[in-house]
Amino acid sequence: MAITSELDRVSMVVLRYMRGPIFALIVVYAIGITGMALIPGQDADGNPAHMSLFHAFYFFTFTATTTGFGEIPNEYTDAQRLWAIVCIYMGVVAWLYAIGSIFRLVQNPHFVLALNEHRFARSVRAIKEPFFIVCGFGDTGSLLARGLDDHWMRGVIIDIDPERIKALKLRDYHVDMPGLCADPAVPKHLIDAGVRMPNCRALVILTVDEEINARISTMTRLLNPDLRILCRSSSKQHIAQLNSLGNVTIINPFEIFAQLLSMAITAPRLHNLNGCLVRNPESTLGQPIQVPSGDWIICGYGRMGKWMYRHFVRNGIKPVIIDPKAANIKGAARIINAHASRNSLKAAGIDHAAGIVAGTDNDHANLSILMSVHELKPDAFTILRQNDHANQVAFDAARADLVLQSSLTTARRVLKHLISPQVQIFVDYLRDQGEDICGLAVSRLKSMIGDKPLHLWQVKICVEDASAVVEHLRQCLALSLAELTRNPYDLEDSLQCMSLSIARGEQRIMLPADGELLQLDDELLFCGTEYGERMLAASMNNAYTLDYLVTGEDKPRGYLFRWLDRRGRSAENPA
Repeated sequence: MAITSELDRVSMVVLRYMRGPIFALIVVYAIGITGMALIPGQDADGNPAHMSLFHAFYFFTFTATTTGFGEIPNEYTDAQRLWAIVCIYMGVVAWLYAIGSIFRLVQNPHFVLALNEHRFARSVRAIKEPFFIVCGFGDTGSLLARGLDDHWMRGVIIDIDPERIKALKLRDYHVDMPGLCADPAVPKHLIDAGVRMPNCRALVILTVDEEINARISTMTRLLNPDLRILCRSSSKQHIAQLNSLGNVTIINPFEIFAQLLSMAITAPRLHNLNGCLVRNPESTLGQPIQVPSGDWIICGYGRMGKWMYRHFVRNGIKPVIIDPKAANIKGAARIINAHASRNSLKAAGIDHAAGIVAGTDNDHANLSILMSVHELKPDAFTILRQNDHANQVAFDAARADLVLQSSLTTARRVLKHLISPQVQIFVDYLRDQGEDICGLAVSRLKSMIGDKPLHLWQVKICVEDASAVVEHLRQCLALSLAELTRNPYDLEDSLQCMSLSIARGEQRIMLPADGELLQLDDELLFCGTEYGERMLAASMNNAYTLDYLVTGEDKPRGYLFRWLDRRGRSAENPA
C-alpha cells in the first residue's frame, strides 16, 4: 500500500506540472506533421508528390532540434520550405516551454519530497538483514548511528530537520543507513521506515520533544503491537504514558548517570567494567575510578540534580544543595538559595567538601563553577554536566573527573540494549554478586584481551548464526563452550572472546563455565575483540573447522581426499 501511494504521488506531481508542455508538444507536432504531409511537393522528374507521414515525422523531429539534415525525400518547393520555417519556430518554442517546465518540476518541493520518500521506502524494503529505526538524528541519534556502524548494524533514520539528513548522507558509515526528512510522528513515514517489516528489531525515539516522543510511541504501538520501543524521556507524565503501551524501555539519561555515580561509589570495579563495555574512552579495564564518599555539594537542583541527590541519600551522603529555587528538600544537609558562585561555594563548605556536582542546564555556568572549584579546592572530585555536544572541546579541556553528556549517556545505554538485552542483565547480576565476582570477571577478560577495547556481540544457536553448530547438535553430539572457543590455529589456546551469559528460554546462565554444554536456540553474549568475533563466526558456520576443534583431527575435505583416506585406512587395517 505504501509503495503504490508513493508512486501515485510522484506520478501525480509529474502529470500536474507536465500536462501543459506535453499537450503543447503534441499539438505542435500534429500541426507540423499534418502540414508537411498535405503541402504538395515534387519528385526528381518534376511530378507532384506528397510526403508520407513517416517522412514528415522524421523531418519534423530533427527540425525541432534545429539540427538540419537536409530535405527528404526530394528537394522542397517554396511552399514546403516556408512551412519548414514555421515548423522550426513552433518546435523550438514548444521545446523551450517543455524544458523550462522540467526545470521547474525538479525544483518543486512537493516533487522532491515525494521522490525522496519513494526512494527512501524502496531502499528500506531492500534491507534483508535486521535493522533498527532511529527517530531523531540530533547529537544522540548521531552518536547512536556511529555506535551501530561500529558493530555493523543497520539503522534507518527519520528526522524532521533537513540539515541533519544532509549531514547523515555525508557520514562515512561502513553500512548503508537510509535517511528521510519527515515528521516521524506521521504513521505513513513510520511504515515507509519499515516499522511493519519482520526484520525490524526495534524503534528508538530520540527527539528533543517528549510530547512528540510519546506520540511516536503510540503510533508505533498501533502499527506494530509487538515491536520493541526504546524512548528517551525524563518526564513523569510521559514515562507513565509510555509504560502503559507495553514493551517500552525508558531511557532517562539523568537517572542513568546517577546510577552510574552510585555504582562508582559502591562498586568501582563494576563501574569500570561497565564503562569498558560501552567503550568509554576514559575507562581502562582494571583501573576503576575512586569516588570519595565524604561531604558533597550539588550545584543545580534540576532534573540531574534531583536524581543525583536521591542516589547520594541512598548511599548515606547528605549533600548541600545550591539552587536559587530549591526549597524543603528532605535529607539535605543544607539548602543555599543562590546561584553557584565563589561566595555560595564557600558558604556551602567547599573547603572540606569531597566532591562537587555542577549540574545546571547551562554549559557556561557549569564550566564557571568548575573553574571556581579548581581555584578554591583543587583536590575536590568534580562531576560536570554537559548539555551541548558542540562544547565538547571546552569540556575536554576542563579536567573534570566525570562528565555527564546527556546525548552520549543515552546513546551508550540504547546501544547496550540493542546489542543484547542480556548486557544490562549481566551488569545487574554482577552488582548483586558483589565486587569479588566482578573482579574475577575483569581479571579473566584482562588476561584474555589485554588493553584492547572490549567488543560485545550476541550469537544465537540457529541456522542463520551457527549452521555448523546446529548440524553438530542435531546429530546428538555434545559441544562445550570451551570446544567452541578454541583457536583453530592452536588448539591449546582459545580465541579472544569470553561468554558473559547464556539465555536458555527463561533461564539465564551468568559467567558460564568452560564445560557448559550448548543447546539449540541458546543465545550467547560474548565479550572480546572484533577479530575474535570473526574467528568464532567462522568456526560456528564451518563444519570442518568445528569438527577439528572438537576432535583435534584435520580430516580430508574433498571427495578425492576422503576416498584416498578411506583407501589408506583399509590398507592399514585389512579384513
